Amino acid sequence: MNWKDVINYANNGNLTPPKRVEKSAEEWKEILTDEEYYVTRKKGTERPNSSEMCSLFEPGIYACKCCDTILFDANEKFESGTGWPSFTQPIQDNHIAHIKDTSHGMIRVETTCSVCDAHLGHVFPDGPAPNGLRFCMNAVSLKKVEEKERI
Repeated sequence: MNWKDVINYANNGNLTPPKRVEKSAEEWKEILTDEEYYVTRKKGTERPNSSEMCSLFEPGIYACKCCDTILFDANEKFESGTGWPSFTQPIQDNHIAHIKDTSHGMIRVETTCSVCDAHLGHVFPDGPAPNGLRFCMNAVSLKKVEEKERI
């Protein structure tokens, strides 16, 4: 995946997700903290550098906090200096949806979990080689899982 692919998905539609998880607002509120609900369900943003996840570079897999869909491999994580965990690519292209975001007087590409529509963060074209992407994620949108849970 590269920036051209990201723009294509944001403008023309995303890949088909592997499955769908849908819950009511009340159901999400029962399983998420107030901050997790605000970020994932209301498209909020956590404060930069508010999570130790930014500086953790241990092997492992990151999943969606809401539905457990596998999203990122720690091998694709890098220090972006932004205050949010950043990755070069998702584990599977169809696990992330890309949405044109014109809020706050900017044009950006929002990333959501394609399975449950949880707001994850945004993707930018200023990441490292080889693809130049920076998936800038809210740490509260993610959870680290054991490798054996990856299946």
